[in-house]
Amino acid sequence: MESRGNFGSRIGVILATAGSAIGLGNIWRFPFTTGQNGGAAFILVYFVCVLLLGIPGMVSEFIVGRRAQTNAARAYGSLGRKEWRFVGYLGILTSTIILGFYAVVAGWCLQYLFAAIAGQLTGDAAYVLNYFKTFSSDPVKPCLWAVAFVLITHLVVAMGVNKGIERVSKLLMPLLLLILVILVIASCMLPGSVAGVEFLLKPDFSKVTGDVFLDALGQAFFSLSLGTACLCTYASYFKPDTNLLKSSVQIALLDSGIAILAGLMIFPAAFSVGIQPDSGPSLIFITLPNVFNQAFAAFPGNGYVISCLFYALLVFAALTSTISMHEIGTAFFHEELRLPRNHATWILTVVCSVIAVLCSLSVGANKNIALFGMPLLDFCDFLTAKLMLPMGAFLTSIILGWLVNRQMVKDEFTNKESIQESFFPVYMFAIRYIVPLCIVMVFLHQFGIL
Repeated sequence: MESRGNFGSRIGVILATAGSAIGLGNIWRFPFTTGQNGGAAFILVYFVCVLLLGIPGMVSEFIVGRRAQTNAARAYGSLGRKEWRFVGYLGILTSTIILGFYAVVAGWCLQYLFAAIAGQLTGDAAYVLNYFKTFSSDPVKPCLWAVAFVLITHLVVAMGVNKGIERVSKLLMPLLLLILVILVIASCMLPGSVAGVEFLLKPDFSKVTGDVFLDALGQAFFSLSLGTACLCTYASYFKPDTNLLKSSVQIALLDSGIAILAGLMIFPAAFSVGIQPDSGPSLIFITLPNVFNQAFAAFPGNGYVISCLFYALLVFAALTSTISMHEIGTAFFHEELRLPRNHATWILTVVCSVIAVLCSLSVGANKNIALFGMPLLDFCDFLTAKLMLPMGAFLTSIILGWLVNRQMVKDEFTNKESIQESFFPVYMFAIRYIVPLCIVMVFLHQFGIL
């Protein structure tokens, strides 16, 4: 069997792992949630939640993966009981399902990038809305774009960890940041953009309620890829001397910084033309094309370059996420079935392509593809976000906090005491008490119980 490979540099570790966390949610959810819930006040609450839940949760999954240097299922099983492999299996299944339906929206982004390049997104609001409805309801085109995105992901993963994932992450992440900064500058130069900046960043502590705290907790949980086995899988490619705590902090800061910059890109432009932005797919496929067409009408090309850059940004953000999700299952099949890496990659590609086609049809041409009264895409989202992800992260915290040998956890956390161990008691308290409690709160809040 081929060598597993590993990340060749510290910057490769940070960019690849941050890329797995930075996705479409950073652009279509975080800015809107921030603006609606007190601006900078929400950001402060969010950072508290990252400290309470995100960083300890990341460190835990890193410990499992780096210690075992193998796929997620075998990594959890190596902690002491074979039954714990279930947590790894759960993460692998979760990431595969997510990749299947995530590829649908990623495919839309890819199609919109080509449409922007071809100059097809210019027009009034009715034209933009009709364009999206016509495309999304087509029985063939969205499916083809979704499969195309899975195949692009396949090409990267098939090249391996160092030559594929790390190399592409080193290219895409700086490009993503550069494009984002350009778009932020362009947006903030518009007349009336100050109102958008204030909407995002002006602190309003009167809006900070219990629900806002729970929203911030949920954002911290879902934004950092907890529960998907991605962090565990990527950590299995870390070098033994990687500082897990420092890496977790840097990844969380990069993820949060990108999300805040996304808000500074969206809201100043939207407010400059009097459009109230929303969240979700409608923001990036309906609202923002209208914003760009109006706000940048005076720019060369009537915002043509802005639209092209924006959808390139979305494609890059989606791709760094899909690469990580694909790698989780690829590593499993490569090591458990002893298949050549290329063959293992094809298994994931075929499975995820089938899921993507069915999910695409369920929200487009064939809404009869449904489970429990929900379109298949919505059901997959419900199943993974509300059940599988919290379960995986919760079980990880219980295993690391209560069931495995404490000295083993300490050795991994401190790199066998080569790193100052003063934070270890804080980490153990967090992973034993705070993280499980936070995950339960996120779970209950999703169902309206809290």
